[in-house]
Amino acid sequence: MVTLTVNEIYCSIQGESTWAGLPCVFVRLTACNLRCAWCDTPHAFYEGRKWSVEDVCAEVDRHHCNLVELTGGEPLLQEGVYTLMHRLLASGRTVLLETGGHMSLARVPVEVVRIMDVKCPGSSEEMRNDWSNIDRLTRRDEVKFVIKDRADYEYARDVVKRHALSGRVHALLFSPVYGVLEPKTLAAWLVADGLAARLQLQLHKYIWAPEARGV
Repeated sequence: MVTLTVNEIYCSIQGESTWAGLPCVFVRLTACNLRCAWCDTPHAFYEGRKWSVEDVCAEVDRHHCNLVELTGGEPLLQEGVYTLMHRLLASGRTVLLETGGHMSLARVPVEVVRIMDVKCPGSSEEMRNDWSNIDRLTRRDEVKFVIKDRADYEYARDVVKRHALSGRVHALLFSPVYGVLEPKTLAAWLVADGLAARLQLQLHKYIWAPEARGV
């Protein structure tokens, strides 16, 4: 029996990516080997319990929603996530994977929409980026930069240009650190540079309390 350590499973409104605003079932897996300075889900580092893949799929079924996101923590740390991805795809669902960008995407099915972080200096984890993942991205995938300040913005802008990311992926997402960088400031930088990236706000933090869980 293939098992996973699961932090929580719930249905809510997708708060990020180009799928924002749609109902989505979130499967949050436990554990992360990064410690980003702005992390908003530290409860996923250790909290969770064992589920079989069959039980996870049954819980997803219970919510009657076709869109599913695997998140964490870092979901690619658990071997069972690959079995889960294949099971969910076989059931006809659209599967999103939120991943930190430091774990190889080589085994992730191409049918899965990879939403991959590139860590900026403000995260204190930029040295962990696995740049070989750039060549594994497809036109279905999205790349996210969480921006703390101007230095982070310039870093992200340079990565986009250096790797010609605009032509590689479906979307580039620039997300201000909530409560640290004003969205209007980041918007002004994007407009001034004419960068082909989306300003991304974490909708769930505006709909519910920023610290709310299971939403």
